Amino acid sequence: MQHAVRSRAPIRAGLTPVPRPRTPGTGSSTDADALRVLHRAARSLLDDLPELTDRLVALLNEQEPAYRTALTRDPSATWQEAHRSLRHSVASLLDPRGARDAARRCSWRIGATRAEQGLPLDALLHAFRLGGSLVWQRLVEETSRAAPEDVRLLVHVAADVWDFVDEHCTLVADAYRRTEWRIGRRRENRARLLAAGLLDGTSRIADLPEAAQVLELPEQGRYVVVAVTGGPPGRPDAGRAAAVPSGSRVHWHAGPDVDYGIVPVGADGGLPAPHDPVSGPPAVFPGLRIGVGSPVDGLAAVGDARRLADTALEICPEAGGTVRLADQLPAALVVSSPELGRALAERVLGPLLRLEPADREVLLDTLTTWLDCDGSAQRAGERLYCHRNTVLNRLRRCEQLTGRSLSRPADVVEISLSLTTRRVLRD
Repeated sequence: MQHAVRSRAPIRAGLTPVPRPRTPGTGSSTDADALRVLHRAARSLLDDLPELTDRLVALLNEQEPAYRTALTRDPSATWQEAHRSLRHSVASLLDPRGARDAARRCSWRIGATRAEQGLPLDALLHAFRLGGSLVWQRLVEETSRAAPEDVRLLVHVAADVWDFVDEHCTLVADAYRRTEWRIGRRRENRARLLAAGLLDGTSRIADLPEAAQVLELPEQGRYVVVAVTGGPPGRPDAGRAAAVPSGSRVHWHAGPDVDYGIVPVGADGGLPAPHDPVSGPPAVFPGLRIGVGSPVDGLAAVGDARRLADTALEICPEAGGTVRLADQLPAALVVSSPELGRALAERVLGPLLRLEPADREVLLDTLTTWLDCDGSAQRAGERLYCHRNTVLNRLRRCEQLTGRSLSRPADVVEISLSLTTRRVLRD
């Protein structure tokens, strides 16, 4: 602190009533006398401005915890700010027109600076009102000391003094909120750029500590990326809530067509599924598609996790559903190399695919159901509502057309992948 508080009784805002009447229309003579008294007291305040600043800083330290912290961190800067503000305020009492613009610029800078520093707005407005109360009471004190009979005249300028305080409180609040908005936008934009770099796999190693801090995610650890598209128009929150269980920690990044969630997971990489894979989301969200990638290690690998989530999303049915990549790895192989998948399907299922549509669908459905039933003709027949012998006859026909044997494991693998290709490749 540059100046010690002098031995004058401390002023406590809110404890001493301050008159705030409207200026009465009592004639130019009374107004002139009131201005004369005001100017005389204001000139005295200017001459004793360091002591006035000390009193204000002492009040802030006593009554406002946020300023108490600021004073501990940098007492000189807080004192200089208070001194500058009081100087402009008192100068405005002496020359309202000439000092107006400088006083407004001073208050605006204080509001903007304090917003950047994170000082609460309530504390800042309290400081300005304390300053206004202190100036007014010092005007009364000085007039009482120099000419007690003139104190009554100050009532005619009280409204002007408090109008000035109100104007600058409004100005400070406006500067604070605008600066806070700009800071928020910069922070949001920076977070978006950092998240986009992680998801694209273009982040530099040097950016990872900042990304971890801004996104509030640990630099080391296990991550899964969740890809979400479709669902209720204009309701991204609904799709996101369906994709990640309530209470899970996640950073969402909105894309033009797909939203991505970066989700920290446990050591086992587990992410509780809100719905069974491929069973689809609730009926209230038709068309909502969710792809859950496989876990990766560290923020540096989030780009790989995003590509895995995109692969899972490609497997999702158009009607909607949730797919975990770990549960659909054969399908993931197909969508990762669609040209090879189509070539395999044509080579293995070509004769079947060229049958009449009704015949073709019956045989393909029988093959798919038989595989889903782990090769049990009995269970497949129950699902298809036909006798097991009918299932066996259809399977023999499939073997004849494809030239593959369902008793040979290698042939079963080719047939299974070919059927998967037909299911997941939609073009």
